[in-house]
Amino acid sequence: MEKDLNSSVPSDSEIVLGILNDSKVTLKHLYSSYFPMILQLVIKNNGNEDDAKDIFQESIIVLYNKVKAGNFELNSKLKTFLYSVCRRLWLKRLNEQSKTSRNIHDFSELIPVEEDLEKHEEKNRQFILMDLALKKLGEPCKTIIEDYYLQNRSMQEICEKFGYTNADNAKTQKYKCLQRLKKIFFQT
Repeated sequence: MEKDLNSSVPSDSEIVLGILNDSKVTLKHLYSSYFPMILQLVIKNNGNEDDAKDIFQESIIVLYNKVKAGNFELNSKLKTFLYSVCRRLWLKRLNEQSKTSRNIHDFSELIPVEEDLEKHEEKNRQFILMDLALKKLGEPCKTIIEDYYLQNRSMQEICEKFGYTNADNAKTQKYKCLQRLKKIFFQT
């Protein structure tokens, strides 16, 4: 039985799994959650609701094909991925329209996609470097940092997990680990 996506917000990996399983609930969630942002993008950039529907549909097809091909690796939030695909598709369509209308001035207010992609690529590069730094950090620091920042575990939980005498000692250890991580990260 499919999970009711209205009862709780699915994670990006649950959405990808839903796409793999051809879940209609997942598809409805994608439309209800992400279409409004694409509608706003297209309307602000000389489009209308029908244009936004077309662009969004194309982006869902791109996502679907990538997921079904088995080589889809999500390096950002799914929302960011869909937004980037839609922006590229919309820019391409505007460019094609400008060739037929010869009126490029209409599109001067577009957000430069190249800058956004460069920022996105730089963030991805930073995430890769942080992952490498975490791997070099070693234990128990790696697990402490991941537990606190990625798993949102409390200092009390970390204290109990690692056998520290109290949460303040665990906090001190986390601080030392964080300092080591920064040092490794900036040496990379």
